Amino acid sequence: MSQLRVHDLWKSYDGRPVLRGLDLVVEPGALTAVLGPSGCGKTTLLRVIAGFERAEQGEVVLGGTTLEDEHVNLAPEKRGIGYVPQEGALFPHLSVEGNVGFGLSRRERRGAVVRELLEMVGIAGLARRLPHELSGGEQQRVALARALARKPQVLLLDEPFSSLDASLRGIVREEVNQLLREQGATTVLVTHDQEEALSLADSVAVLRDGRIVQHAAPNELYEAPVDHELATFLGAVNVVDAEIQGETARTALGTLTLRGGHDAAILTSATRVMVRPEQLDIHPRTTTGGGGGPQGVEGRVEECRYYGHDALLKIRPDDPALALLLARVHGELALPAGAEVTVGAHGPVSVV
Repeated sequence: MSQLRVHDLWKSYDGRPVLRGLDLVVEPGALTAVLGPSGCGKTTLLRVIAGFERAEQGEVVLGGTTLEDEHVNLAPEKRGIGYVPQEGALFPHLSVEGNVGFGLSRRERRGAVVRELLEMVGIAGLARRLPHELSGGEQQRVALARALARKPQVLLLDEPFSSLDASLRGIVREEVNQLLREQGATTVLVTHDQEEALSLADSVAVLRDGRIVQHAAPNELYEAPVDHELATFLGAVNVVDAEIQGETARTALGTLTLRGGHDAAILTSATRVMVRPEQLDIHPRTTTGGGGGPQGVEGRVEECRYYGHDALLKIRPDDPALALLLARVHGELALPAGAEVTVGAHGPVSVV
């Protein structure tokens, strides 16, 4: 297992910068997801690390060995890196065992190496089949086995599940994740799927405009994003006006605890906080007087999107000065459009 370090990486195409001084560190044995929208430079980053593209500036270091800088540019086959492209890129004329053994010595291909790899990824019974005889998930397993065959120090996965249908995608990525954990492989997974990145990775690096804007554990990234743009990229969010008082934020939804770690200067100037939909507390509006009901914003359910395990409610506050609220509730607690509700919230929350 080796640490992968990328520092001040620059890469352009036809004069258009794609990577702009990018920095990234992947710890030994960790699975790091590089997350970002299409066209942000994710695949370019992998291709530079693998040696398929040459950066204009910067360095790539693996386990203390410089793979690329202004003086060094190791060939891809000498970098100790495995690469799994989006579509697997299997050789159509070679069998499964031929694809997996490609690049190994003749002695290794004739020995137990290929058989053990096929058993490891769960396709030992498919050794003689050709790629067109395999399902999408089976093809991805072959591509993974081929990448692992040369015992790489780092494995690069370029959106390996994007071509699979939704039900198969979840199964295959969990199987691959378990396999990589068992192997202790240092892995970089490129994806545009937020759920995939947050659920699989030890850490997530978000790429925007050619730079990493935040690299953190999945829960930290989701709960305390560095800016509003990143917050909305990672999922639905409510931005609520707030009066910051010490470690609390007074809002129309109630007084909420602030997350720690905010810079004092930011807290002094902050006027809004971020509240995720699952942090909203929804109560049917009571008709009795006396003020004994829950405190918060009164409104009406404008739309209910039901997903089975949960539901997303769009709630229009009675106060026209307040913005539409998004609330996520358990499916069994879903309320129909038109239901009158009181909306509160629970912290902690982050300023934006």
